[in-house]
Amino acid sequence: MADDTPIDPRSGRVRLPEPQISPWWALGRRLLLAVGILVGMALVVYVDRDGYTDSVDGKVGLIDAFYYTTVSLSTTGYGDIAPVTDSARLINALVVTPLRIAFLVLLIGTTLEVLATQGREMFRVARWRRRVDHHVVVIGYGTKGRSAVETLVNNGTDKDSIVIVDPSPTAVGDAHEDGLAIVTGDATRREVLRRAGVEEAQHVIITTDRDDSNVLATLTVRQLNPGTYIVAAVREQDNVPLMRQSGADSVVTSSEAVGRLLGLSSLSPTLGSVMEDLLTYGEGLEVAERDLLVPEVGKQPQQLPDQVIAVVRDEKVHRYFDPVVTQLARGDRLIVVRPSRELPWAPRPGTHEEDAADDDEE
Repeated sequence: MADDTPIDPRSGRVRLPEPQISPWWALGRRLLLAVGILVGMALVVYVDRDGYTDSVDGKVGLIDAFYYTTVSLSTTGYGDIAPVTDSARLINALVVTPLRIAFLVLLIGTTLEVLATQGREMFRVARWRRRVDHHVVVIGYGTKGRSAVETLVNNGTDKDSIVIVDPSPTAVGDAHEDGLAIVTGDATRREVLRRAGVEEAQHVIITTDRDDSNVLATLTVRQLNPGTYIVAAVREQDNVPLMRQSGADSVVTSSEAVGRLLGLSSLSPTLGSVMEDLLTYGEGLEVAERDLLVPEVGKQPQQLPDQVIAVVRDEKVHRYFDPVVTQLARGDRLIVVRPSRELPWAPRPGTHEEDAADDDEE
């Protein structure tokens, strides 16, 4: 169950996923148990009311029974109502006293559990901080952020190496439901990003719903970690240059991409369906990047079993028809279209898992 308590955007609190149990259910269960003990003990006293004496009027009624129960369970014991017969004293020794102990244990146990939970959470966060390194920070856990995380996880990224930054209580619940750690706070603040480990992050994905927030978050991330790879989303194409000047390595225009897909689908429904297929993970075709294999060195991109659409050489992307990549060389990486059932980084079935053709191979 998501915690709907308002969260201070400046808090930067780290919250790790764990099995979710409703706090209201846990509190209600303890409250019902305490009330049950109280009512049960009051009924025992009331049934045996003739064995008790009241210093006020000598008689013990139902209200007196509840009064005696409350002061007895709280160990106050004013002494105005007391057992006088042997049976009443025996019941107090064998029934009331154990109920009193159970009541105290319930109260003390609740306090200890709260303290233990806080201590355990602090220990888990400290251990998580020691382990987190070269991870992925995703700023904003809305539709775009969740899709980005899903793609990372489906392509082999461990959930433990993904950290979400978002101030929304809804995002906290969604991240915990997905088994992800989340730092609650405003990603434009240095302290919040430091808590997310941005200074050690390998990649940062920025997907908030405001372009100005994305620009400011990009600037802050770049100042904290000049070497990380930043991928940012913008809603308007006019903001792309500003985002790149802020330090983003890759910028995706969400509204422009959606509009282009809508136009293509209108002009050519079949082309639109193919583009939608490429953008949908796990169905039909996928666009993937993989290493060049040893047997593929010296071949033309068109001769490979995968449909090569681009070649990455010396960190520069060349179209498959570019004369520069007429012959594939060691160290090249391929951008290919392949069936979605095949892992993007794996050799294509039938290559017998040949070694990749890296630059450092002799």
